[in-house]
Amino acid sequence: MSTHEAVQAGETPSFAAASVRARMRYQLIATMLSAPAIALMFLLLIGPVVAVLLLSFTDWSLGDSDFNWVDMATYQEMVEDDIFWKAIANTLIYVGIVIPGSIILGLGAALLIESVTVGRSFWRAVYFLPVMSTLIAMAVVWEFMLNAKFGMVSQVLGFFGVEAKSWLQEPDTALPALCLIAIWQALGFNMVLFMAGLTSIPRELHNAAEVDGVRSAWDRFWLVTWPLLTPVTMFVAIITAIRSFQVFDTVHVLTKGGPDNATMVLVYQIYQEGFEFFRSSYASALTVVFLGFIFLLTLFKVFVVERKVHYQ
Repeated sequence: MSTHEAVQAGETPSFAAASVRARMRYQLIATMLSAPAIALMFLLLIGPVVAVLLLSFTDWSLGDSDFNWVDMATYQEMVEDDIFWKAIANTLIYVGIVIPGSIILGLGAALLIESVTVGRSFWRAVYFLPVMSTLIAMAVVWEFMLNAKFGMVSQVLGFFGVEAKSWLQEPDTALPALCLIAIWQALGFNMVLFMAGLTSIPRELHNAAEVDGVRSAWDRFWLVTWPLLTPVTMFVAIITAIRSFQVFDTVHVLTKGGPDNATMVLVYQIYQEGFEFFRSSYASALTVVFLGFIFLLTLFKVFVVERKVHYQ
């Protein structure tokens, strides 16, 4: 029997079948090689999220030997909690102030440094120092600077006739003071990102705009620079928003959520309920709400922001 007749009789596998088996073998090998990473992802990322979600439907507290399923009772308690809504409002106010403040000042610092020809490296280092510093240590420094009696901020404002006050101990000024510290700390990081974006813009585009009659530097910024910075701006805004939602260090060190819950934010309430009051189920419900904010922020980035970004 010839080879052609054997193939027609089905006695030897076809090349298509051999290709399918080879592809399945490669997929099996790839799955086996990636299995440890997938297992770790479920164990360290997805597993804790599922555990927190399930725990939020119980009445378990840290130290209890057993628990009961309470369905939505924990979430009902959370909705009726005035401190929860205060924490949500303070978090949103904090995010709403820190994001535009750090973006505008970071972009402004990047533009100013790029425009100078002498001492550029020095100014880069000066603005980036807060990023390299430990935020808790810098929060203690800011606590002394904002002191009503001997703080540098009160002394400087007093020189201009502004009455000194305890900025971190008064409900009207405590949260804005924390926002100021956050903007100061994020400014250098955002500046570096914007500087990277500015250096990637071809100089020829500015020259072409100037030849076409766009003489003003401000007009060239809106016509050339700002559209090409939209990818960097989107990245900076998302990173700053996530870090702002996660604010904890300065609140814990400086205000403990006070005075009168004026600086109570969502992450600090999670810490307080879980590790001070040992109400683990309630802290888990708060964590689910926090993860919901992060998820909505991610959806906003994917489906809204990226569609309005100019990558070329």
